[in-house]
Parts: sequence; structure tokens; C-alpha cells
Amino acid sequence: MTSSKVSSEDSAKISGIIAEFNPFHHGHQYLLSQAQGLKIVIMSGNWMQRGEPAIVDKWTRAQMALKNGADIIVELPFFASVQGADYFAQYAVQMLADLGIDQLVFGTDSDAIDYDRLRQVYRENEAEIQAFLETLPDNLSYPQKMQQMWQTFAGIRFDGNTPNHILGLAYTKAVATVAPDIQLQPVKRLGAGFHDETLSHFASATALREHADDDLSNFMPEFTSFHLAPKVQWSDYFPLLKYQLLATRLTDIFQVNDELAVRLKSAIKTATDFEALVDAVVTKRYTKARVRRLLTYILINVPKTQGFEQPKPHVLGFSAAGQRYLKKFDVVTKVGKTYQDALTLQADAIYRLGNQAIPEQNYGRPPLRQTHGAAQVEK
Repeated sequence: MTSSKVSSEDSAKISGIIAEFNPFHHGHQYLLSQAQGLKIVIMSGNWMQRGEPAIVDKWTRAQMALKNGADIIVELPFFASVQGADYFAQYAVQMLADLGIDQLVFGTDSDAIDYDRLRQVYRENEAEIQAFLETLPDNLSYPQKMQQMWQTFAGIRFDGNTPNHILGLAYTKAVATVAPDIQLQPVKRLGAGFHDETLSHFASATALREHADDDLSNFMPEFTSFHLAPKVQWSDYFPLLKYQLLATRLTDIFQVNDELAVRLKSAIKTATDFEALVDAVVTKRYTKARVRRLLTYILINVPKTQGFEQPKPHVLGFSAAGQRYLKKFDVVTKVGKTYQDALTLQADAIYRLGNQAIPEQNYGRPPLRQTHGAAQVEK
């Protein structure tokens, strides 16, 4: 843990974190403790980067983070959240840069990687890297292409099945491209791996979701909030998804090509549940995460022509220090009729169909306020 003595230089910093908190666990708590100064979190809303509904809604997860040291929680819009690692990172880093952060704090599966060197490598070789990626065969997945790219240009090897590692490298690329003056502050991940389903003090989000119906009071912070919140999983949306797959011209949906449309139309005829459907469509080129994202686009009915409109940041919550800091920025603190991000509103309305106990997610909801344990910093 960090020392209790904090220098004035550290306390003046503005730290940014990109997160999903699905759900909030001790590893997230530790990451927040390692961030210096005022802490701004860009958090996915109700749909996750790997194409999954959040197990509990964005307000519950934001409250958990605020109680554990976050000063500002800003929602990452649906279209930015449910993307491959590069676009997810680019949108989130741009939002943090616009909010004036000095450093990006992120978890990593390895403490042996010099991310500053990788940022420099990418900046110096960006044109060559893009040309190299275009030469790689189409049947390679995104993680496989990233493995080859970093091995060729930086001499590092990594396992493509480590999502935190992939995201850490995506953040590095995004900072190099979008905001090269932002400092990188990697924090070594503690405890279980991303896919580990074993319960422990540092249990992974995967493990907590798998054991969501159990008493997790010894394995996660803010268990009571998690326990009382309405929960959803993909199985709650499968009948709706099946209807969409049967009734929709799939090639009108974002990122769905002719090949995928045929595979999906065929697979839904025999698939008895969501996981069986994913397994029937996955190939070496189309990873499970990519297929889940495509199925999310189909469920939400994201049109082929959809682009990222970059709405004003929607603030889900803040501490007293966070509220003071935000006064200098043009942000949305209450969603009204003129709110620009129609796709996130649509995605949230469909999210609520998974459990009738989920409350309204946008209209009439002011930011959450945390009145204690906040960083006493202004910039």
C-alpha cells in the first residue's frame, strides 16, 4: 500500500483511471489507493468492453468506487465502451485528457514491462507499425496481431489471453497518439488472474460474478450494496436476442458482415442458450469477446452507419473535491431531453429489460455525492 506521507507534488496531481468495476473488488480498491491526488475514473456504463451486460447497474458500481477513494466517476458512452481494446482505450484516454489528467493509472499483469519505452517505440514507428499490421493475414484475431506487432517492434512477448495486459498496451498506444504528455503509472495486479474463478481476498471480477449468489462479504468491498442490487447476465436477454437474430437483417447492424450474418442465422436455429450460440460462431478470427460484442450490437440494434458522436461527459458521481474540480468543465450532471447520446439511452433502456427491478438509469438522476474519504485537492 502507499505510504501515509504524501508530498505536495503528489497531492497536486490529477490521476485518471479507466475501469468497468464489474463488480468492484479489492483489486480495484488497491488500484485507487495507488493513484495520487484527485482521482478521475472513466467507467463503462451498463455494457462491458467484452460484450457483456454489467452484473449490477452503473450507479451501484459508481457508488462502490466513490466510497473507496474515487473523486469523479464519468460514464464511458455505450459506443465507446463496447469496442475492441484499441478503440475502447482511445475514446477513454481522450475523455481523461479533456478532463485534464496528469497521469494514467492502470493495472498490469506484469511489472517487467517499461511502458514508457513502449510509448516511445510506438510514437517513433507509428507509420511503420500501421503498415506492418496491414500486411498481417485477416484470419488473425486482434490479440494475435498485437502480439506480433509488439514482438516485432519492441521485442516483447505476451499471452493473448491476458485481457489486462492487452488493455495496458492499448492504453500505452492511446496515450502515445492522443495525449503524449500524460504520464503512465502501471500498477502490478495482485492476487487472482482475470479468468480465475477461485474466491480469495483479491478474487477476480470473473470469480465474483460466478459466485454472485453466495455470501461474498469476505471477498469484496461494499458487498451489501452488491448483494441488494438487481443483477443480470446474458441469459436474461437471450429470448430478446433470439428474436432480434431471427427478425433483423443482420448486415444492417454495426460490424456484421455477410459471413457473420450467415453464421449467426444458422447458429440461432439450434443454440439453446447464449454460450452455445457464441461457441457456434467463434473462429480463430472471431474471438469470443468479438462475437459477444457483435451480439450486443444486434441486441441494442446499433446501425451499420453508427459513429462515435463524443457527447459531453455524463458525470455519475463525485466527492466534494471532485465537484469543485468539475466547475471548470462543460459536463452533464443530469440527463434531460437535449442529451446527445441517444445510443447510450437506448442501450440502458434495453439493459433494464433484463430485470424489472432495475431502476431508471438516466432521466431525473443527479450525480451521486460522496461526503467523506475524498482527496482534498483542487487544480
